[in-house]
Amino acid sequence: MPTFRIPTPLRPYSDGNSQVQVEGGTVGDALKDLTSQYPDLRQHLYDGSKLRSFVNIYLNQEDIRYGDGVETVVENNDTIMIIPSIAGG
Repeated sequence: MPTFRIPTPLRPYSDGNSQVQVEGGTVGDALKDLTSQYPDLRQHLYDGSKLRSFVNIYLNQEDIRYGDGVETVVENNDTIMIIPSIAGG
């Protein structure tokens, strides 16, 4: 099963878990499974039906925006990371 790594700011919405195993053949399917397991995460990841612009998703260290986006294929041993953008200066 693919594994999501949950960043510290989002862990209160995943029952404190830093990693969550999910099912799905694509990143989008895996995100759907993640948010069905932890519905409170959805509001922090999505704006309506689209990922929020400041939410970056990486599959095995590769930004999915430079691949097939949420249609990127996921294999059983893959790691998916949620990387929230950080602003400041």
